[in-house]
Amino acid sequence: MSTEGRSHSALRPNHLPGGLRWFSALAALSFLLLSCTIGQGATSGRAGSGKDLLNVVFILADDLGWGELGCYGQQKIPTPHLDQLASQGMRFTRHYSGAPVCAPSRCVLLTGRHLGHAEIRGNLQAQTAFPQFTEGQYPLSARALTVAQVFRKAGYATGAIGKWGLGPVGSTGDPNTQGFDLFFGYNCQAVAHSYYPSHLWRNAERIPLNQPAVPGHRPQPTGEVRIEGKTAEHYAPTRMVTEAERFIAEHRRDRFFLYLAFIEPHVAMHPPKASVDRFPASWDDEPYRGQNGYLPHPRPRAAYAAMISDLDDHVGRVMKALESAGLSDRTLVVFSSDNGTTHPAGKNPRFGTGGVDSAFFNSTAGLRGFKGSVYEGGLRVPLIVRLPGRIPAGSVNDRPSYFADWFPTLCEAAGLKTPRGLDGQSLWPQLTGRTVNKPHRPMVWVFPEYGGQVAVRMDDFKAVRQRLKTPEPGPWELYDLKADPNERSDLASRHPDLIARAQAILRDQVHENPVFPVPIPGPRPKNSTAP
Repeated sequence: MSTEGRSHSALRPNHLPGGLRWFSALAALSFLLLSCTIGQGATSGRAGSGKDLLNVVFILADDLGWGELGCYGQQKIPTPHLDQLASQGMRFTRHYSGAPVCAPSRCVLLTGRHLGHAEIRGNLQAQTAFPQFTEGQYPLSARALTVAQVFRKAGYATGAIGKWGLGPVGSTGDPNTQGFDLFFGYNCQAVAHSYYPSHLWRNAERIPLNQPAVPGHRPQPTGEVRIEGKTAEHYAPTRMVTEAERFIAEHRRDRFFLYLAFIEPHVAMHPPKASVDRFPASWDDEPYRGQNGYLPHPRPRAAYAAMISDLDDHVGRVMKALESAGLSDRTLVVFSSDNGTTHPAGKNPRFGTGGVDSAFFNSTAGLRGFKGSVYEGGLRVPLIVRLPGRIPAGSVNDRPSYFADWFPTLCEAAGLKTPRGLDGQSLWPQLTGRTVNKPHRPMVWVFPEYGGQVAVRMDDFKAVRQRLKTPEPGPWELYDLKADPNERSDLASRHPDLIARAQAILRDQVHENPVFPVPIPGPRPKNSTAP
């Protein structure tokens, strides 16, 4: 059922706490600027059938590292479906997520506004500001404009399946309110730590799943660690990919926008035993006991590989569903990840957060940093794009790009008017083989968590500053990513002009956000000249 007409009085501006009231006037102006061109050229109601209609399927992995697919150099985990997708389309080598963690990255993707302008800039539970909600993250406001809203207004059927994380059911961030006809999956990121949860959501309906559920966090300091007892009747990823297949089949005569936010390979690790058994027993000589959070597992390396392998299987099922519906040649398929691989944690270097052994799999392929970091390993992500006849098969794109680019890209690909005020640049010319000589405008990340971090990519240089919310903020760092993609040689002392440029860009491009504050370093320029 649609929740388009539901009341959200608890979140109306006059009832909002100070943390959300701050942008009411600014958001109203932004909404007017962004929405003023949406209706131009759009159709009303559902579009009819026709061979010229373009569908969009955007598949998002969760915490998938830069080097964890075969087509990006992975040696241990087979990913045949994603490798085939890359062979049939374009593979990007310098694509960046919107943020180094889940919710803000998805906010940038869906709203086309980088972290200096995004409403959601961190992983904050809704209950911290809105006690009426028992699950879900801090919500997008009623003024937010998402790419799904634009597609729905143009007559597309819109579906979001998987993990949401941008506002509870019944809030202004509810996926139905933010442009999706159908939502099925996890509304709350914390609930998604379990692959055998008590429930999922279909729009406003709570769908019971497992009674009892398997918790996503339960350490086991002693005793034999077993897979048995950590599974239940209904495996959520299977339910979600089945829902995706149904959505494609039901809308094969419409045009549709489908956002598939799968949860693999985010921990906790508890894939089905059959998936784990695909991988060598010799990989694991020590069980993971949950000492770094999430669930223990007797075979943590095999379990992590199984999660990525299962993700690859999901992609294969989606592609088969498109083929069965006769839509594979007129559906733009995009695959990426919300941020880099899970970070190290704890005293045992063998196990990272949730038991992930990123060194064993070479998950970052040598890039510095992990999830939660604005270094390359936290932000650079796989990107594969396929559309037969338009996007050259087997092609590789090495131009820098990031999540903010997808809103204008998808609009141009579908022939829809692109709203004004977006931060990204359309990738459609690059995807379709046209020459693009103009460099990408500076990319901005303003991240309040993990100590407070900022990063600005300017052409081939990236400026970084860490620990901005600590008593002793770190110094500015500068890296030449063309010569030094692993960020090992700090050039800040040699290029004060580039550091000054990065500061000016931040001052020009960062709107105040008291809900997710980050102190912006450096003096405010007298005149805004940042590009």
